[in-house]
Amino acid sequence: MAEPIRALVVATRNPGKIRELHALLSDLPLELRPADGMPEVEETGATFAENAELKARAAASWSGGWAIGEDSGLEVDALDGGPGVYSNRFAGEGTTEADRNRRLLELLAGVPAERRTARYRAVLCLAAPDGRVWLFEGVCEGRIAEAPRGEGGFGYDPLFHLPQFDQRVAELAPEVKNRISHRGRAVEAARGLLARLCGLERQP
Repeated sequence: MAEPIRALVVATRNPGKIRELHALLSDLPLELRPADGMPEVEETGATFAENAELKARAAASWSGGWAIGEDSGLEVDALDGGPGVYSNRFAGEGTTEADRNRRLLELLAGVPAERRTARYRAVLCLAAPDGRVWLFEGVCEGRIAEAPRGEGGFGYDPLFHLPQFDQRVAELAPEVKNRISHRGRAVEAARGLLARLCGLERQP
């Protein structure tokens, strides 16, 4: 049997993503290591999966170990699926989360509630040192509210409304968000493989 993995290099500089991945994987005997010092990976992919794989492969090659890459964003139906892979930069380079939220509201001005449907999509890529990769996807459906609310989360969370809770994602407790979020669902899809790679039998 192959040696169990004990550490994963996380190919992101986003502190919110790192925080959530730590919480989501806390039940596994894995050390999540930051990719401090790794050169910036240019996200040239046309899909979340392509970008996640670019980042994971780069981190595995750079570290010589196992790595995990993630790409995620917001897909708004009234914007033909945008901003999509450009979610972090569609308002321009160097803009803040508040700038991007404000730009989203400007683009959706006058769009009625029933047409403001949207989803968060996340793709995780697990990369082995030998070049193998595995991809896992998670989706969270909702709609874009007309004004921000809540202090938690990051990104578009103050605008992303979940009808089943009648709350924005930014209003949810972190443990609730992690359970139902796109990132939480992608991690759940990967959990069985990660448990086996750690030398564990997945619990029912």
